[in-house]
Amino acid sequence: MNEKWDGKQILLQMMETPGVSGYESAISKLVESQLRLFTDKIKRDKVGNLIACVEGEGDSPRPRILIAAHMDEIGLIVTKIEQGGFVRFTQLGGFDPRTLIGQEVVVHGRTDCHGIVGSKPPHLTKPEEREKTIPLKELYIDLAMPEASVQERVQVGDIITIHRKAMQLQNGFLAGKALDNRASVAAMLECLQEMKRLRIQADVYAVATVQEEVGLRGAVTAAFGIDPDIGIALDVTHGLTPGTANDLAFKPDAGCVIAGGPNIHREIFEKFSELAKRHNIKHQIRFNQGPTGTDANAIQITRDGIPTGLLSVPLRYMHTSVETICYRDVERTGKLLAYFIEAVDQSFVEGLSCYLKN
Repeated sequence: MNEKWDGKQILLQMMETPGVSGYESAISKLVESQLRLFTDKIKRDKVGNLIACVEGEGDSPRPRILIAAHMDEIGLIVTKIEQGGFVRFTQLGGFDPRTLIGQEVVVHGRTDCHGIVGSKPPHLTKPEEREKTIPLKELYIDLAMPEASVQERVQVGDIITIHRKAMQLQNGFLAGKALDNRASVAAMLECLQEMKRLRIQADVYAVATVQEEVGLRGAVTAAFGIDPDIGIALDVTHGLTPGTANDLAFKPDAGCVIAGGPNIHREIFEKFSELAKRHNIKHQIRFNQGPTGTDANAIQITRDGIPTGLLSVPLRYMHTSVETICYRDVERTGKLLAYFIEAVDQSFVEGLSCYLKN
């Protein structure tokens, strides 16, 4: 193994790199630089998915395994420049407007412009307004520039990202923006690193997908184009905090979350659970009643159906600028996935042909 490779430092760098849904160019270049440590067989499809193939041992045809981890982040987009140079915006992905007031942002116009998200101060609001959440349409960005300067540098359609330095907290925890889902991209890299010391009999397609936050679009085209025998999505899930239900949120640093339920092939779920126990990897179990809201949704129903699994990293404060994870869960996710890939051979794939087996 390459002792110089440091997955945590790469993740910190990915967190600070812009890559809003549909505008993933910068983060894609960074991820590609890391994937090239494992393979030279890398391409982009027509929607921008970054696809790296790591070939297995043995004669062809080998089983084909798709790993999908979306690299896009939620962001904002300019909708109007108002009198005085104030910038109105809407969202690309699911921001909670309550978290935006007072945030530092970067408007990626002709040149990058730093600003803050402002609103009418509470002193100037009516008493009944103070009891309500300020709607997104009443927020604006103040770039502290004359209107003419704003008009020169910014136009409708420019992308906006939160400006937030990644933080290393105590006990292996990280916090910042875009951990949904750069944490899982890091887990995918950890998997590829772990695979170096294992005997792999499948061809692995490690895909950093695009536009997950606006409709799982990258996973649709990647799964269709690769046509894998097995698809595994990597994502984040809600981390346990005060007031959250134990069956909907999971404890950080208690291991990766193995998903089950209708969106997940039963035997893939069982294999992940078995391997986690055999290799003493901390893990948690989640059963979803329906679609998981991840790339697994799209993979499962592509073409004539793809046996699908899902591993998730517990994350607190999802879709805010202070998303928080424990990096040990990223490492555990990558290690468990590598052991799963090691266990896949042609006979395992042939046993996945039907969901309805007893």
